[in-house]
This record gives sequence, structure tokens and C-alpha cells, in this order.
Amino acid sequence: MIDVPLSALEVAMVQSGTRAMDTLRDTTAFAQGLDRLDYHRIWYAEHHHSPAIGAFPPVVLIAHAAASTSTIRLGSGGVLAPNHAPLTLAEQFGTLAALHPDRIDLGVGRGPGTFDDATARALRRGAGPTTDAEYHDDVAAILSFLVDEVALGPMPEPWLLASSTAGAALAAELGLSIAVAHHIRPQNTQAVLERYRADFTPSRWCEQPRVLLCVETACAETEEEAAWHIGPMSVVKAGLLKGMSEIPFPTPEEAAAHPFTEDERQALAGFRAQQAIGTPESVVGRLAQLAGETGADELMLTTPVYDLRHRLRSYELIRQHCEATATRCTAQLDATACRPEPTSTWT
Repeated sequence: MIDVPLSALEVAMVQSGTRAMDTLRDTTAFAQGLDRLDYHRIWYAEHHHSPAIGAFPPVVLIAHAAASTSTIRLGSGGVLAPNHAPLTLAEQFGTLAALHPDRIDLGVGRGPGTFDDATARALRRGAGPTTDAEYHDDVAAILSFLVDEVALGPMPEPWLLASSTAGAALAAELGLSIAVAHHIRPQNTQAVLERYRADFTPSRWCEQPRVLLCVETACAETEEEAAWHIGPMSVVKAGLLKGMSEIPFPTPEEAAAHPFTEDERQALAGFRAQQAIGTPESVVGRLAQLAGETGADELMLTTPVYDLRHRLRSYELIRQHCEATATRCTAQLDATACRPEPTSTWT
């Protein structure tokens, strides 16, 4: 049984044969669907110049989703600090938090959000890659501006995204909640968590270590159907293994016909084994296992499947199975509590 909140990461994949504006329409329907399913939060990722992922600013998607939903939390997963002036981010997210109190998260990351060097330089007005010290200063400045200059009232909830021990060390030093990118570098998860928890310093933002674990997830009625739905993302990942960043997001039919090499098949199988893909029972079991092994306080599911209907169905099946499992556990506990004590046979 999963006893931690469940959330979602929206990557806004632009599907083969569709337009970016179709993806935008789907992001709204996705947020509304998860709001109805009572998921805890949705985060939006920042990407640029990708044929597979829409270049939609998280702050804009958050604002639109907040106006289109009622209770679900919304945030960035993440905005990339090197691409933005710290004061600008503080103003944007401070305003969102004032407009939608207790619903806004500010998840900050470091990467460029693109594999294209020219795009990265354009985002940074010609500047090169950010150093560790510069990134540290940017994150600290964002937090300072939120408190000292923006100060509109309700604060966004700050998180630091991390997939390495360097990110874990910064989150620990600044006393921030950490979002661990298990869906990107699962091989680093344990080291990230150990470093974060060992070095954590309490702050005004977080009194004790707090971990969100992001997991790639695809759930369907059968294992075969789940594998079919995750096929397009497997093609994208195989391209990345070859150093190819310009990979469109294919249809499941196109993915089924893709000629994977044996090395790619083995690498993809190894990656999928560390995520949660399959039937409701196997997915929920795997998520519960990951929560137990990592001590995560929250699980964030990212489901990069082709069709919005199947994506929402994946989240629905997981929620239904969790609720059914919780009901069975409650019934079993009640039955145990009501069972009469056995009578001793000793005289």
C-alpha cells in the first residue's frame, strides 16, 4: 500500500502528427483530470528547441492551470535558474502565490533545458555554462528576493531539483525540500538521498529533510498494453543513448516498428526495471517498494505516453488500485480488531 501523496510531472510531449497547440490543449485537460482524481500536485518542466517537448514556459502553464482547476497544487519542475534573472523568478512566482494562495510551488533546477548549445547561449544572452558557485548564488538570490523584495504575502513552496550529489549538497545547505530525478538518473538516487539527509540544515523553508521522488510510470490493464504505451518514449531514450537529441515523439505504431539494437534493448530494460510500468497491481507494488526503499515523503509520476486518454487512464488506474488496497487493508484491520481472543486450552 502507498501511504505517501501522489503527484504528476507534466513534460508536455508534442506527439507525432500533432501541433504544439494541441499539446497545450491537452495540458489543460490533463490538469483538470488530475484535479478530479485528487492528485496532490502537478509540476511543469522547462524545455527549449526540442521536436518532442513543447517550449512552454512553466510559469505560463501554471497560471493557466491554476485558473482552470480548483484544489491541486501547481508548480515548476523545474524552472532552470541559469536561464532567468533571480528577481524575475521571484516576482513571477510570488505573484502566482499571491493570486492562488497555498497552491503554488517553485521547483528550481540547473540544466539548460536543451541539447542545443546555440539555444542555451541565446537563453543566457551569450553566457556559457553556469558554475557551481553561480548556481548556488542564483538559488540563494531567488529565495532572498522572495522574502525581502517581493513579499506579496503567501509564499510559493520552494524545492530544489537534483539528480546528483552536488544538487543534493546545495539543497541540504539551503534547507530546501528536494525533488530527486529518479526518472532520469536512477543510478544516482541512493547517493543523492544519503548526501542530502546527512548534510541537511533546517531553514525557514524546511525544518527537516523532505524528499519527493519522481518515477517514470505507465499503467494499463495488461503488461503488454503498458509496454505498448511506453514504446514511444523508449524510441526517444534510444536516440539519446546515441547522442541524438532531435528525436520526435513517435506514435505507438511507429515505436513498435522501430529497429532497436540488442544493446539498446538491454539498456532500456534495465532502466524500465527501476521505474514503474505494468498493470495496476505491479505498478502500485513497485511504487510502494520505491517509497519504502528511499523513504520518500511523496511520489511524482511522469507518464510519457502518446495519447491523453491513455495518460489519464494510467493515473486513474493507479488511484483506483490504491483506494481499493486501502479499503481492503482497513477491512482486514477492522476484522482483526473485532475477532475474539482465542480461549486457552490450558487448565
